[in-house]
Amino acid sequence: MSNSRFSTTAFFLGSSALLLIFLSGPSLAEELPKLQNLDMFKLNGFLSQGYIKTNKNNFFGHSNDAGSLDFREIGLTASLRPSPKLQLSGQLLHRRAGEGSNGGIRIDFGFLDYNFINTPAAEIGIRLGRMKNPFGFYNDTRDVPFTRPSILLPQSIYFDRARNLGLASDGAQLYGESRTNWGNITVQFGTGFPQVNDRSTEASILGPIPHSGNLKSELSYLGRILYELPDSRLRLAISGSQVNAVYDSGEKDVLRDAGSVKFYPLILSAQYNAERWSITSEYALRHFRLSNFGDPRLDQNLTGESFYLQGTYRFSPSWEAILRYDLLFTNRKDRSGKKYAAATGYKAPAHNHYAKDITIGLRWNITPAIMLSTEYHRINGTAWLSPLDNPDKTDTEKNWNLFAIQASYRF
Repeated sequence: MSNSRFSTTAFFLGSSALLLIFLSGPSLAEELPKLQNLDMFKLNGFLSQGYIKTNKNNFFGHSNDAGSLDFREIGLTASLRPSPKLQLSGQLLHRRAGEGSNGGIRIDFGFLDYNFINTPAAEIGIRLGRMKNPFGFYNDTRDVPFTRPSILLPQSIYFDRARNLGLASDGAQLYGESRTNWGNITVQFGTGFPQVNDRSTEASILGPIPHSGNLKSELSYLGRILYELPDSRLRLAISGSQVNAVYDSGEKDVLRDAGSVKFYPLILSAQYNAERWSITSEYALRHFRLSNFGDPRLDQNLTGESFYLQGTYRFSPSWEAILRYDLLFTNRKDRSGKKYAAATGYKAPAHNHYAKDITIGLRWNITPAIMLSTEYHRINGTAWLSPLDNPDKTDTEKNWNLFAIQASYRF
């Protein structure tokens, strides 16, 4: 089946699932309390407003001026279980995050989930539609503020500058879970088409080179194996994928149709949870290959490296603090970025190829439905900055500070 047909079919399944859920709501209005008690129909939502202030560079809007209020998330999530084996789930999202995500309403995910087996000891099923990519510990839940450990996830692994590419894919996913006294193992494997044709992803991959065409996803593969103790004290995971895309050139385009994008991330994750504190760390290798674009500035074959170590301390059910050190190298063989800068005649600063971030944050759960978070970042390097918010790389500063505050509500 061709790329467009498969992707359209998967998106149609997800859209149909989402549409069926939301259309069922009004028709089931009188029965909704009864259905919710039976866990057949659930409707939830969230909204958040953030403020970002940087002393240099821009993040989620023009934050280097008086600060930016261009960080807003509003989501409506629904699930319908017409039978014990079948569930339909979906989410509509409005997200504003600078030039890379300038509003509108999109289907964040929408899929059908069918359980072949579901017993106390094991579960096996399949999902069809637009589904979250099973990467690391946080990608499955990164869209909801209450499920993130901080306002901004570690940018070395969970890039916001190419959020759509990492978040979800249109296709099929098999999953299974084994539950025993010595621990639980969850396996997920999927194939489908990632989201590569948005402005933010194209800008991150193609850079500032003028072009009139766009990227098109090809069949890609991803998977994750996760182990955790029955009490979730220890969690270990390995995630990997092969992301494929091609370039569809436009009229009088300097880039060619033969342009190919290959991306192979591998993520190792570990977490230890105690009563009041948690330690989380993830390490990633990201092999990235661009070829046949007809422009030497694009053709590259390199491996990036990412790592973070994060500690969370819970003072009480209402208050918790976070401390994190986050590292990103675009090319592990050029961690300082000096070779890249020299190759471009020093037209591109070396600090565009790495980022080192120390984060301190505080979270206040005012009620189960209302949360207030704040955090401070001290950053050396600009590798995870969006080129849409910072179009001139030569105008970026190596050392900079970021302050963020976010108010969130859920129902």
